[in-house]
Formats: sequence, C-alpha cells, structure tokens
Amino acid sequence: MVRNVQLPNRSAGVQLHPTSLPAGRLGDDAYRFVDWLVAAGQSWWQMLPLGPPDRARSPYKATSAFAAWRGLLADPGAAVSGEEIEEFRARESFWIGDWEAVAGGRRAAADQVRFDREWGALRAYAREHGIGLIGDVPIYVAPGSADHLAWPRLFRSGEVAGAPPDALSQTGQLWGNPLYDWPALQRRRYRWWTERLRRTFELFDVARIDHFRGLVAYWAVPEGASDARGGRWRRGPGRALFHAAALELDALPVIAEDLGVITEPVERLRRSLGFPGMVVMQFGFDPDDPHGPHRLENHEHNSVVYTGTHDNDTLRGWWESLPAPTRDAAGQQIAAAGVEEREPWWSVIRLAYSSPARLAMVQAQDVLGLGSEARMNIPGRATGSWRWQMAPGALTAEHAKRLRAATEEAGRA
Repeated sequence: MVRNVQLPNRSAGVQLHPTSLPAGRLGDDAYRFVDWLVAAGQSWWQMLPLGPPDRARSPYKATSAFAAWRGLLADPGAAVSGEEIEEFRARESFWIGDWEAVAGGRRAAADQVRFDREWGALRAYAREHGIGLIGDVPIYVAPGSADHLAWPRLFRSGEVAGAPPDALSQTGQLWGNPLYDWPALQRRRYRWWTERLRRTFELFDVARIDHFRGLVAYWAVPEGASDARGGRWRRGPGRALFHAAALELDALPVIAEDLGVITEPVERLRRSLGFPGMVVMQFGFDPDDPHGPHRLENHEHNSVVYTGTHDNDTLRGWWESLPAPTRDAAGQQIAAAGVEEREPWWSVIRLAYSSPARLAMVQAQDVLGLGSEARMNIPGRATGSWRWQMAPGALTAEHAKRLRAATEEAGRA
C-alpha cells in the first residue's frame, strides 16, 4: 500500500530556483526569500532539481541524480572535518562513492557535507516559519552522468529518451537521455529508484516527479536518430516502482507532472496512488478546447494549479503574445470570476487562486510582472536558458502585501 502525504486543502506558494536568487546560491538571499514568503501569506517554496547542471546550465541534465551542485553553496570554503565526511559516507553509502569517483574523491564528499549543512539550516528555518519545500525529480538521468556510469546494467542500449511528434513539433522531441532497463530494475526490486526517492525526501517535504507518464509508457528513439519520429512506445513499471519504494519509505509525498497527451492508464495510475496532478492556467483558455483539464471549470480538488511552469513563458510575456481569440476568452473568464486587475497577469494569478485545486503555485517572475526576457527556459533550446536572476530587493513589501491579499481572499493563506 502506497501512503501519500496529502497537501493542505487550500494553500499557495512561489516557484523560484536558488540560482534565480540575487546571489544565485544559498545564503542570506535564501533566508530573506523565506521571510518574504511568510509576509506574502505563502506556504510553499518550489525549486527545480538541485544537481550539478550540464554545460547549458540545465538542472534537468545533472551529472548526478543524488549529489547537490557545489555552485549552490554560500560558503564553499567552509571547514569540514574527517569525522563529518565519514559520517556522511556511512549515511549516504548507496551513492556517494559513485559521485566521488566522478567528481574528485574527498573534495567532492566534503562539498556534499557543506551542502547538507547549509541546506539543513535553511530547511529548519523554513519549517519554523511555516514554509514547506517542494523539489523536482527528473525522470531520466543525463548521459555520462555518475549514475549512468556506475549502474550501466540499469539502462538500455540502442535507444534513447524522447517524445513523439505532436501539435507542437512535427518531428517530436529528441532528449537523448539513457532509458531505464525496467526488467533489470525490477530484478533488483527498484532499489536505485527507492534510494533516489529516499534522498529526495531527505531534502524536501514534497517532490514533483517530472514526466510521470513515462512510468506508464515511454517513447524510445533509436540511438543515432536525427529526430524522434522513428520512436516507439514501450511499457514502464507502473505501480510496481511505487509499491517497492513504499516498502522502504514512510510515505511518498509526490506531485505527478502529468502534462501533455495523457492517456487513461496514466490517469488511472495517478489516481490509484493518490498523487495530485498538475494543471496550468496558460493552457486553459483555448476556445477550441472547452473540455480540456486546464480550463478552470474542469480543475479537480486533488491537483496543483500553476500559472505557468519553468517551461512556459512568463505570464506577462504569454499574455502579450496571445492571439486575439484566446485573449478574449481569457478576458471573459477573468471578468466572470470578478478578478480583474489593471495588469492582466495579476488577474490570472487571482483566477488561479480561485481554483478548487489544493495548491496554487505562481512563478516569482509573474509576481514581479516581468516579460519574456525573464523566462527560465525554452524547451529544445540549449543556449540562453536557466540564467534568469532577480535583482537585489526586487520582491518588495508591496509585492508581498498584494500577494497576501489575493491569497487571503482565496482562502489559501
């Protein structure tokens, strides 16, 4: 039996990766952001993956599924004792040796000790102030990562990860990540995944599993293909992975990222596990899709509503690029709900807050009313993404007051 930790009935939070803090790392800025969240009536801080990013700075292609990035450290030169390193190695024995072999032995372990020290202090501070932390688990590991090198028998050869052609791309998406050999993982009782989730819940109160649908069926593309059109669907592990993890872990506080073309088996798995899914306000105003799950009237209680995700444009950039019919449809919904503001992006924030969804998340860029220049990333584009940072003092007391008012009005404070 999988025990999921239910989110509060009505709460709200802000998504901001630590690299987008003014200093781009943990430290004073992170504590000030927690203070700002409290002033704004928020309950959650959501982040992207914390692993060492690739050359394009993408945290979704980290060189380890377990290790944290040294670049997040506020004090990378802090002293670490030999006893601390040995204690950490004993506690994280499943993965730390693999990471040391790739990243430089004792120094790499010392950095993880530093991170756990800084992170533990920040998490305790957040918890004392009523702020929960939400993390992100990419479904795949990066090619050539510590995990790929240390566990070659857990991955398939001859095929790589991707997504099939759809309305957004005639050639599909060729991600290139190694694909899991699910029978091999099953023979090992999914130990690698269980340990990965264990580490995740050591750091976060809740975690979003990216590309959840890939655990039911995934798109496998022949290695060396120029695009994803020649791929095929292959079966994933389904419930078995979560049942194996539940035998070892106390609970699985998971949000399922179920965006895209979601089939009935994917929906059935998510519901059977009790995991909340996701809806995105930017997808909810298509006049030709009145029955879509992202439309406000179709939102469900056991879900998380986002104004947009890291893959989307900012609300302001999105609004200013909308075709007239979609903008008119959005304006009609906003007027009908009585949440019109002088800035349309704030209207969408208030509309999201009115959703029956358990949790409502906004991006910091949308609270600030920033345009497309502040977009976190553009899917499929390797350069220019993952670089946005707030200016010092950008989130003001006035921003907090305005967001708190909207949060309280919606009963989410």
